[in-house]
Amino acid sequence: MMPTCYRSGSAAPEIGYAIVESPLGWLLVAATAQGICSVKLGDSPRALEAELQTEFASAALQSDAPQLRRWVNVILDYLRGEQPHLDLPTDVRATAFRRRVWEELRRIPPGETRSYAAVAAAIGKPKAARAVARACALNPTALVVPCHRVIGEDGQLRGYRWGLERKRRLLEQEKRARER
Repeated sequence: MMPTCYRSGSAAPEIGYAIVESPLGWLLVAATAQGICSVKLGDSPRALEAELQTEFASAALQSDAPQLRRWVNVILDYLRGEQPHLDLPTDVRATAFRRRVWEELRRIPPGETRSYAAVAAAIGKPKAARAVARACALNPTALVVPCHRVIGEDGQLRGYRWGLERKRRLLEQEKRARER
């Protein structure tokens, strides 16, 4: 998803980004002056950077942006189980429906899960479980908007852009942190 400042005909936004090692592989965090516009997990810094460049082809990208250090550290603390909740600003453009889904995801307490159907019901759209799943899949700010907390109606883990093993580890880490 594009940051809100990334509109056709407007000046190219400046997006700072950092790529660091994390407990779940490589972590990319990218942000505009308004907030985080992308969080990605991956196996290679090069692949993450290439994905960011494709996603924001017209943006002026700045590697190792110093203003990101605080947000990156908060996310790393979260991944280590030292930060229970991520309350960081985001800057993404989305439909009203996706925004409602993402806001609801941020309400799910760390260490807990909800089904796609439960999220749909919580936003007043009980028949929109598939659309909720799509909104989760298109979430550009993973971890900050915790789409990993959404599971199947049967309690099974369902798709996660960065793999079910990472999703399982995130949920286990959150449960351990909550128990402390």
